[in-house]
Amino acid sequence: MKSLVLAEKPSVARDIARVLHCQKNISGAIEGSRYIVTWALGHLVTLADPEEYDKKFKEWDMSYLPMIPEKWQLVVMKQTAKQYHNVKAQLFRKDVSEIIIATDAGREGELVARWILDRSGCHKPVKRLWISSVTDKAIREGFSHLKEGRAYENLYRAARSRAKADWLVGINATRALTCRHNAQLSCGRVQTPTLAIIAGREEQIRSFKPKDYYGLTCQAGGITWTWQNKKGGGSCTFWKESADQILARLNGQKLLVTEVKKSAKKTHAPGLYDLTELQQDANKRFAFSAKETLNIMQRLYENHKVLTYPRTDSRYIGTDIVPTIKERLSACNIGPYKKFIPQLMKKPIRVSKSFVDDKKVSDHHAIIPTEEYVQLDHMTNEERKIYDLVIRRFISVLYPAFEYEQTTLRAEAAEESFTASGKQVKAAGWKAVYEDSLPSGSDEYDDDADPFGSPKDAFRLRDQSLPVIEQGTAFPVTKAGITHGKTKPPARFTEATLLSAMENPVKYMETKDQKARKTLNETGGLGTVATRADIIEKLFHSFLIEKKGNELFVTSKGRQLLALVPEDLKKPELTAQWEMKLADIAGGSRKEAAFISEIEQYTKGLISEIKTSSGAYRHDNLTNTKCPRCGKRMLSVNGKNARLLVCQDRECGYRETIARTSNARCPNCHKKMELIKRGEEETFVCTCGYKEKLSAFKARRQKEGAGVTKKDVQNYMKKQKKEAVNTAFADALSGIRLD
Repeated sequence: MKSLVLAEKPSVARDIARVLHCQKNISGAIEGSRYIVTWALGHLVTLADPEEYDKKFKEWDMSYLPMIPEKWQLVVMKQTAKQYHNVKAQLFRKDVSEIIIATDAGREGELVARWILDRSGCHKPVKRLWISSVTDKAIREGFSHLKEGRAYENLYRAARSRAKADWLVGINATRALTCRHNAQLSCGRVQTPTLAIIAGREEQIRSFKPKDYYGLTCQAGGITWTWQNKKGGGSCTFWKESADQILARLNGQKLLVTEVKKSAKKTHAPGLYDLTELQQDANKRFAFSAKETLNIMQRLYENHKVLTYPRTDSRYIGTDIVPTIKERLSACNIGPYKKFIPQLMKKPIRVSKSFVDDKKVSDHHAIIPTEEYVQLDHMTNEERKIYDLVIRRFISVLYPAFEYEQTTLRAEAAEESFTASGKQVKAAGWKAVYEDSLPSGSDEYDDDADPFGSPKDAFRLRDQSLPVIEQGTAFPVTKAGITHGKTKPPARFTEATLLSAMENPVKYMETKDQKARKTLNETGGLGTVATRADIIEKLFHSFLIEKKGNELFVTSKGRQLLALVPEDLKKPELTAQWEMKLADIAGGSRKEAAFISEIEQYTKGLISEIKTSSGAYRHDNLTNTKCPRCGKRMLSVNGKNARLLVCQDRECGYRETIARTSNARCPNCHKKMELIKRGEEETFVCTCGYKEKLSAFKARRQKEGAGVTKKDVQNYMKKQKKEAVNTAFADALSGIRLD
C-alpha cells in the first residue's frame, strides 16, 4: 500500500517527490514505490457563492438579505477544476491507504487540504507534515516525525469558522451597501477598519494647526550647548519673548560646567524578521509593496529554498534550531557575507533569549536562512535585496552588542541650564554587519522625528566630539542664537507604516476598555501576517485608496463608504473579538457552531442597519466618456499604478486603462514617466513637463543600445565563452599528464 502526499503548490510537491524518490509522472501527480505526491494550486475548493444555494440570489436584491445558508456547501473552483479531479482520482486509488497533508503549516494551509478531503468525501486516515522550510533536510526530518491528523482537527475548525464568518459578513454587507446605494461598495471586518485608520490620519492632518516653537543654542569652550527648560526639561518653548529674554541675558556671560557624566552603554541587534517587519523594511528601503515583498519571499522559500517559511508572525527561533545555525551560516558564506561569517564559525555560537525562545515561537519560527547552498547569480535584483535584508539580520543577532561611552555635560549661564552630549564608540559589534546602513529597530532609526503637537523634544541633543572637560570649568559664551521651527502633523501612511498600524492598532481604537485593548494586542491586530498584503491590495483594487509617491490617500469613494458603513464594522475591536474566539476554537475551548450562530445574529443586525440608514452615495468622478458596452458615463479612478476609466454600472464591469506608471525614466529629471494612451498613439509624460511619443522613445532607446534583456546577455556570454576556447590547443593539452 502507498501513502498519498498532498502539497499546496507544484514546486513544493516536486521537492517532496524528489526527496521521497518519486520519479514517475502521472496525471497531476508524481509516483514512487511507497509514495504518490500530488498538489493543490492554492485553494481548489471554496465556499459556494450565494446563487449555488438558490438561483434567485443571482440577482442582487435587498429583499433577499441576509443570506444565511442552512447547510454550507463546498464547490470546486472552475479555474483549477482539472487539478481537483486529478487529486480526487489519487485519493480514491485502492492502493492508497493514508493521506499525508503537506500543505503550508498554518491555519489556511490546513483549510486548503481539509476542504479537498471534505468535498471529495475521502475518509482515509490522515497524517500531517509540519515543516517551516522546504529543503531536503527539513523534508526528510518532517517525514520521520509525521503528526497524527486528528491533532489538527481544531485548527481546521478555526479556519473553516473564519471562512464562514467572512462569507456571512462580507458578502451580505457588500450586497446590502451596493443595492442600497446603486454603487459597487465592498466592506469587510479587516479592510474597513484599515480604511478607517487611514481616513483618521487624514482627518488629523486636515485639522492640524501648526504652532511656532523656539529653542536656543550657544557656543562656549568650542562646544555647542543646547538650552534646557528647568521646569519641564524640554529644549523648546512656544513663547518667543522668553527665548529673546534668555538670549539678551547671555551677552557677556560665562558658562559654568556643573556636571560631567560618563556612562558605558550598549545596544543589541534588532530581533530576527517576521513577515510584517520585513515588509516594512522593504517598503522603506526599496519602495516594495507588501504584496511584492511577500511574492519575492515566496520565491526565495519555494524556488531557491534559501529562506524559511515567509508567513510567520514570530521573531524568535526555538532551541531545536540552534544546532543548525553553523550549517545555515556556512550555506550563505558567500559574496558580501564573507566579511562577517568566518569569525562566527571559529567560535561556539552564542545565543540569548533575545532571539531564542521556545515560548515565543508560534506556528513558525522567524525568517532565517536555510541550510541550502546559495547562488546569488540565480536571483533577480529584487530577490537579492530581500535576501540581503534577512541574512544581515540573521548574522547581526549572532554578533556582540554595539558598545559606546556616552558623555553628558550640564552647565549653567545667566541662571539657565544648558546641555551637550558626545559619544565615543568602543566596539562596533553588530553594527559592523550593516556597514553604512542601519536596520529598523536600531537605536538610531527614527520613524517619528517630526514633532507633533508638543515641541518638547523638537531640538534633540546631537552627539558631537567633546574635549576633556572637568566639572567647575567656566567658558565665556562666544556666540548665541535662537532656533525656530513649526510643529508638524503626523505623517501620512505609507504601506510600511500601515502594516505597522494593522499589526498594532491599539492606539487607533476609540474605546478605553482595557480588556478590549488587551485582547486586540494579544490576537495580533488586524488580519494576519499572511493576509495583510492582500487586504492593502484589495483597498487599491476597489479604488478606496490611492498612492501618490509613497504615501496613501483615501479616495472620495473610500470616504463615502466609511460614512455609509455601520460603525461597528469600522472598528478594530471586531477583528480582535473574532481572532480571540478563533484561537479558542483552535485550542478546543470553544465550539464552532456557537461562534457561527453569533456571527449569523451579528449579520442580521448589520443588514437591518444598512437597510434603514439615511445616507446617500454620489459619484463625484463621472466623466463625459461613454462606456463602449452599455453607453453609460464612465468613472475616472486612480489605481495603484495606473489611471483608469471604469463603467459606473457594476453589472457591466467594463474598465479601460488610460495611463500607467512605467519604468521608463525621464532623460531630464530621471523620474519614472507615465505612459498615456490617446487614441492609437501612446505618449510618455513626466511631471517635469517632458513629453515623448512611444515610437520616438523606442527609436531613441534602440539608438542608445538599450532594450537588451538579461537572457540576451546570458546567451551572448555563453557564446563568447565557447568562442574564446582554442579547441585545437585544448585538445592537444588534454593528453598531457603532469606528474
